[in-house]
Amino acid sequence: MKKTMLLAVIFVVLGAVCGNYLYQKAPNSISVFQENNSYYFLQEGVYSSKEIMQENAGDLVNKLTTFEDNKYYVYVGITQDKENAERIKKIYEDMGYQIYIKDVRLNNEEFANNVTQFDLLVKESSSSEDVLTIEEVVLANYEEIIGTGM
Repeated sequence: MKKTMLLAVIFVVLGAVCGNYLYQKAPNSISVFQENNSYYFLQEGVYSSKEIMQENAGDLVNKLTTFEDNKYYVYVGITQDKENAERIKKIYEDMGYQIYIKDVRLNNEEFANNVTQFDLLVKESSSSEDVLTIEEVVLANYEEIIGTGM
């Protein structure tokens, strides 16, 4: 009985020492949970072929085209602000397009910082042309940083 108790105490102390050592060596910057930023992607449409996509969305100057799950997705804006998303949607709907707002989560700090700055510009802009110009830059920025555009 004494021998069993002595072994149990030794193993508990050894476990505590090893645990403390590993805790001290673990980097503080590593997080178990990664924060994903929520974005509103303004989607013009989803197409089964490139030809149909070009026929229906070919006249859109500001667009991001991605190919996922054997389909072509066309986006005309990206924002983190719901009011901005509604404003951009209305601009395109006034031009005759049907726009869907799609909630997307991304984990890219550089892109998040850029979109935050662009959202401030969109809020302050008074004309639709300015908003569309800003969104053109956002889409190009997405292609450059994330790199999934066509």
